[in-house]
Amino acid sequence: MADFVRLEGESEKTSPIKTYISKMKGGGHAPSRTNFADAITGAIGGLICISVLLWLTNYTGAPWLMASLGGSCVLVFVVWNAPLSQPRNIIGGHLISAFIGLIMYTLLGTSIVSISIGVGLTIFFMALLGIIHPPAGANPIIIILGGYGWSYLVMPVLIGALIIVFFGLIINNLRETRKYPLFW
Repeated sequence: MADFVRLEGESEKTSPIKTYISKMKGGGHAPSRTNFADAITGAIGGLICISVLLWLTNYTGAPWLMASLGGSCVLVFVVWNAPLSQPRNIIGGHLISAFIGLIMYTLLGTSIVSISIGVGLTIFFMALLGIIHPPAGANPIIIILGGYGWSYLVMPVLIGALIIVFFGLIINNLRETRKYPLFW
């Protein structure tokens, strides 16, 4: 016997559209808030990393900071134990996405096509290579709209990612309850 009562005229099989739409209801629970100590660690880690990158920018006159590095700080210092927050994901994700952004800009200039293909390829290659890092998905947009050259791959992309990983190692491991990284 069925565990539900069918309305008259309703088929036994649910339509694919109804099934598809029903997936959008959610139904799970939102994760709980971060505790105070984790929130403070996140704030201090982000503050230090971004301050260092801004200081280097002001001191040298070269761009050491890009917007997506702020998102990386959130992951490294608040959800340090997530796979997407590990060093290989941060460094690899930023490098592959910046490389793709630079290729798209070199081949197609600044256009809807170059940006769209750049982001799509970034997602594809990060997933394929197992180096998913969501903030890095913005790098092709940043690079193409900014019209940056190949030196941008090293500074701020590589050096910025390395600075965040370095401070992630220092700050996260000061806490007794944290072990960072979980893997390289």
